[in-house]
Amino acid sequence: MPSEEKLSAKVSTAASDMASDIGSFIRSQRENAQVSVRQLAERAGVSNPYLSQVERGLRKPSADVLSQIAKALRVSAEVLYVRAGILEPSEGSQVRDAIVTDTAISERQKQVLLDIYASFTFHNESIREECATQSDPAPGSKAAGDFGANHLGDV
Repeated sequence: MPSEEKLSAKVSTAASDMASDIGSFIRSQRENAQVSVRQLAERAGVSNPYLSQVERGLRKPSADVLSQIAKALRVSAEVLYVRAGILEPSEGSQVRDAIVTDTAISERQKQVLLDIYASFTFHNESIREECATQSDPAPGSKAAGDFGANHLGDV
């Protein structure tokens, strides 16, 4: 039975670490938004002591509570779900991760940057798909988006 006890201890420690991680993340987002614990608790519809316990890693909030907190903080619920270990991270993007975790910009600014980034990546993917479905271009013609150093004079 000692191996079962070790496994139980590891699982308990991992759950505690996740609760602490989500709590510290919520705290940092709250502080960046310049909102008190009491104000955030009120906006999220949870009690002040409960939110304080979440921030200190003593409680792990449910998905519903995380959603309420996300709305109150004006952040994506998905970000909180991933931080809490409820969701697996979507396809990794260092750019998205950097934007979401940047403390120097507001949540609104983050959302605008994420929207712009998404539009660029969507546009570039569309071009790649177009190029892949077209046959080889005729000699001397340029594929969409092909503006290398050799073509700078053509632009």
